[in-house]
Amino acid sequence: MDKALIAQTVANKLFATENAVDTAILEASKLMGGLIDARHEMRLSAVVGEVAAALSALTEARKAVVEAHHELAEVKLRVGIRTKLLGVTDKSMAAEHQPLVAHRRAG
Repeated sequence: MDKALIAQTVANKLFATENAVDTAILEASKLMGGLIDARHEMRLSAVVGEVAAALSALTEARKAVVEAHHELAEVKLRVGIRTKLLGVTDKSMAAEHQPLVAHRRAG
């Protein structure tokens, strides 16, 4: 298989991972807001339903995925791939798309 096609397949999986982590952060944030509202309404202690640690872990995961994205961009160049790999507008659809490669040469 062509290196560029392999790289695009990896890029699509990376985009899907980025989207999944973003979605998890969003949902955990909504959960945290809902728990705060529920605690206030029910007059419960602030320690009930704490999800800050999970949100923090998800944020660290997002940082790691972004770093992986940068590292993979460097690897792409080191292995001689000079074409621009294309993402899709809706990254949640990345796994469903066939590899898309623009055959432009950098330069």
